[in-house]
Amino acid sequence: MIDIKFLRENPEIVKENIKKKFQDHKLVLVDEVIDLDKKNREAQLKGDNLRADRKQLSNEIGNLMKQGKKDDAEELKAKVQKINEELEENEKLEAQYAEEIKQRMMKIPNIMDASVPIGEDDSKNVEVQRFGEAIVPSYEIPHHADIIAKFNGLDKESAGRTSGVGFYYLIGDIARLHEAMLAYARDYMINNGFTYAIPPFMIRSDVVTGVMSFEEMDAMMYKIEGEDLYLIGTSEHSMIGKFKGQIIKKEELPINMTSYSPCFRKEIGSHGLEERGLYRVHQFEKQEMIVLCEPEDSMNWYNKMWKLSVDLFRSWNVPVRQLDCCSGDLADLKVKSCDIEAWSPRQQKYFEVCSCSTLGDAQARRLGIRVKGEKGNYYPHTLNNTVVATPRGLIAVLENNYNEDGTITVPEVLRPYMGGLEKIEAKK
Repeated sequence: MIDIKFLRENPEIVKENIKKKFQDHKLVLVDEVIDLDKKNREAQLKGDNLRADRKQLSNEIGNLMKQGKKDDAEELKAKVQKINEELEENEKLEAQYAEEIKQRMMKIPNIMDASVPIGEDDSKNVEVQRFGEAIVPSYEIPHHADIIAKFNGLDKESAGRTSGVGFYYLIGDIARLHEAMLAYARDYMINNGFTYAIPPFMIRSDVVTGVMSFEEMDAMMYKIEGEDLYLIGTSEHSMIGKFKGQIIKKEELPINMTSYSPCFRKEIGSHGLEERGLYRVHQFEKQEMIVLCEPEDSMNWYNKMWKLSVDLFRSWNVPVRQLDCCSGDLADLKVKSCDIEAWSPRQQKYFEVCSCSTLGDAQARRLGIRVKGEKGNYYPHTLNNTVVATPRGLIAVLENNYNEDGTITVPEVLRPYMGGLEKIEAKK
């Protein structure tokens, strides 16, 4: 959510930003907000004048009562009563205007960074750079579901009976590798100066609407029936929500934390070959990173954060590339975002494994997170990035460490988390 003062003073900039995001249907919101804002400020001025008149009359009533002029005082009391009634109606009008403004402001996209490429959808995302050589081996790389089957590591049939489509059991060495990746990612982030946290896995609606757009909320979140609680789609939501309504001391910034959580999402993705594996599922686990920082430091943190994901995947022998997300692929709250994609030697293409974003002060403004500075309070900037999300990260590790004899080489950094195991071999 952008600053209404900025919108009031720069409506054409806000409209141009909407056009660049190919959301022309939202242009009308800018004019509606300006009109409602004008009416709201007029109502506020009227309210201030009414309260001033009431105060003056109250003082006069006090003086008349001291002088014993009760009849005159009663006349003024009647005027005060009339002001109170008028003020009550005016306050209702102020509240109505404020709510209508808020509802529209929540739908107006954040102002993008000037470096964001312009494009309608993710097909227009721009590759920035690659890390590691994208190798296609001379032998065939099976589908990841077939690789896992060699090790009796996946049971979607049983999960279908217990939970339905989009769920799974991981078993044996594959389950162990999955958890080794998460454990290593946790320690990797701690060693890079981030504070570890395990957050709540459910959050209230006022936190959900504070961290994401309505469109994302409807598409992603599972709601708990009969309660004001949602299962988190990513721990970023509860981690940023941790600071809701708080005033942070300036010297406490930056706040950089890394969190583990299961994640739950409604979408199952497109139907086809990939659906028989683990590429798109309703439940997965993730190590996340979030930062709250000074506004002028946000782009430095943004670059530091996505590089951490690159280095993590490279330590697992996974080639990756960085893509700048274009305007049409950018969620409304985001200022700038990039994806880190892992190389798939089987498909001979890259696929997304991490997403890094800076959201400016949009989340802080929605959630009422402020910093106490020397010249008053202000909003910090918030950022988030995936460290690793499994099982998608697991797919990348399996494919890029698959050997011609059907074994999986365990990346060296993961071996201490696998009891020293160097290779995963097929079960007989």
